[in-house]
Amino acid sequence: MENIRELIKELNLDTNLTTEDIPEIDLYMDQVIQLFESKYESTKRNEHDKVLTKTMINNYAKGKLFFPVKNKRYTKEHIMLISLIYQLKSALSINDIKKSLTRLNSKVVEEEFELENLYKSYETLSKRNVEHFAENVLQINQEVAAEVPDDEDNQYMEQLLLIASFTHMGNLYRKAAEKIVDEIADNPPSSNEK
Repeated sequence: MENIRELIKELNLDTNLTTEDIPEIDLYMDQVIQLFESKYESTKRNEHDKVLTKTMINNYAKGKLFFPVKNKRYTKEHIMLISLIYQLKSALSINDIKKSLTRLNSKVVEEEFELENLYKSYETLSKRNVEHFAENVLQINQEVAAEVPDDEDNQYMEQLLLIASFTHMGNLYRKAAEKIVDEIADNPPSSNEK
C-alpha cells in the first residue's frame, strides 16, 4: 500500500493520557469524561463515537475495576486506572481486566502504592510500542506487496492482506495477554504480599 506512512500518521498512535495531563485536584465524573474526550478526540474512528461515558464509568465502578470513589470525586489514581481500563478494553473482556487490576487496586488502597510510578512506566512502554508498531507495519507492508501479483486489482488485494495480517497480529497479542491474565488469576498474592 503506497500511503502506509500516511495511514500510520492518521492513527494518532502517540496520543495517550499522561500524568501531566491529569490534574492534581479530584474531578467530578463530567470533568473526567471531558478530559478523556478532549485527549482522545483525534483517535475516534467516527466523530459521533464517545470515548468515555457515564455508563461506562458506572459499569467499571460496579464491576470493581477500580477502588471506590469518595464524595463522587475521582482522584488522579482513579483517572490513571480508568485510562488503563480504556486501553485494555479494546482487547480484553471486562472480566479479564478485573482479574488484571484487582491486586493493583488493593495495593493502591491498602499499601499506599505509588500508582504514578507504574503509570509512567506504562507511558514509556507505550511510546516504544508505537515506534515498534510503525517499524513492523512498514515491514508487513513490504512483505504484503511482495505477495500480491501485479494486476488491475492489486491495491485491493494488498489492502485485504494488510487487514488480515494486522488482525492476525492483534489476535496473537490478545491471546498472549489473555494467557498472562490467566496466570495472574491462577497465582493469587502470597500472604506476605497482602
